[in-house]
Amino acid sequence: MSTPVSVTKLQVKAHGAPDEVRAPSKTRVEVVRLEGYTIGRFSFEPGWRWSECVKPVVKTDQCQVSHVGYVVAGRIRVRMKDGTEQTIAAGDSYTIPPGHDAWVEGSDPFVGIEVMSAEVYAKPQA
Repeated sequence: MSTPVSVTKLQVKAHGAPDEVRAPSKTRVEVVRLEGYTIGRFSFEPGWRWSECVKPVVKTDQCQVSHVGYVVAGRIRVRMKDGTEQTIAAGDSYTIPPGHDAWVEGSDPFVGIEVMSAEVYAKPQA
C-alpha cells in the first residue's frame, strides 16, 4: 500500500465555474484545479463517440489517456484495442488504460468525475 498524500489547505471550487472548459462535439470537460489535484467533470451527449467527437481534436487513432473516475449519470461502453468491451454505468468507479474507444449507450447523457486525466483530456497533442 502507498502512503496517503497529505492536503495542506482547505479549498472549494465549483464545476459550474471551472478553471477551464473544453467542448469538442457532444463533449463538455469542466476542469477544476486545486493545489496538487486536477478534477474534471466529463459530460457526453447521447450519440457521443470518442472516435467521432474527440479524435479530430487529439489526432490519435485511439484514446491514449489513462482514466480513473466515477460515473454520476448515464452509461458508456468502452472497447479496448484488443477487442475487450465493458459497459460503465451510473454508480460505477472505473479505471481505463490507454488504447480504447468509447461511446454513450442509450438516450441519457453520461456524466463522470475524472481524477486522473482531466488536465490532458480532449486537448490537442503536442
